[in-house]
Amino acid sequence: MPYNPDKDLKLYYSISEVAEMFDVPESLLRYWEKMFPENITPKKAGRGVRQYRKEDIEDIRIIYHLVKEKGMTLAGAKQTLKKNKTGTVQSSEVIARLKSIREELVNMRKELDYVV
Repeated sequence: MPYNPDKDLKLYYSISEVAEMFDVPESLLRYWEKMFPENITPKKAGRGVRQYRKEDIEDIRIIYHLVKEKGMTLAGAKQTLKKNKTGTVQSSEVIARLKSIREELVNMRKELDYVV
């Protein structure tokens, strides 16, 4: 997943920027917005243009983790978020940090292999 949670976030992101962060089509984000109305609530500017805040992007990251990485159904993801959103968020954050560390280690190894 190309999204970096540690990156400095702007105040608002467009749907195309958010779709690019997660490498998903914009239509999927609109669908998730309908399926998870209590979680994803982007501000709508003139002509219905969606503006995603940091909180929306974090919720999308959690849904992405549950559906795309863990392979849950949308109903299963909804139920998990209802039962234990805090635990799900913490688990998702740990996994994201571990992936980031792994990426750094892989890059270090590549540099060391290049030097040797």
